This record gives sequence, structure tokens and C-alpha cells, in this order.
Amino acid sequence: MPTVLRKNGFRFHFYFADEFEPPHIHVEKGGNGCKFWLQPVGLSRNEGFKQHELNKIYRIIEENHGHLVNEWRARFGHL
Repeated sequence: MPTVLRKNGFRFHFYFADEFEPPHIHVEKGGNGCKFWLQPVGLSRNEGFKQHELNKIYRIIEENHGHLVNEWRARFGHL
């Protein structure tokens, strides 16, 4: 599970098996987790985060979108 970004206590990462799905990022913090699509940015699933936390995660993804997309391409070679 390569971590590609840490911000505000959130860990943004991929799973190695993710290459067979559309581009997305997993986020974890304090035992909670979620998955956001990257193209376009949108919530795929949530496991425990409150709405204000999801809003914060969304903003972090938007602010770092280019980096996250580049990391996806570097690992999986497509977008």
C-alpha cells in the first residue's frame, strides 16, 4: 500500500490491485477509511468519516490533484 500523501493526519494511498479499477485514492485516519475517484473527483465509499471530514478530504484531493494523478500514472501507467 504505497502512501502518496500525508496531510492533516490523513494518509492517502493506493492498493496494488487498484490498477484494474478507474483512478482513485484511499484515505485513512483514526480507523476510518474512504475511497475517492480521481476523474472526476467524487466519493466512492465512506467507512466512518463525518461529513466535515469528507469535505476536508475532498479539498485536500482538489489541492493535490495533479500530484495524485501523477502518482497513479507512475504506479499503474494509465488514467
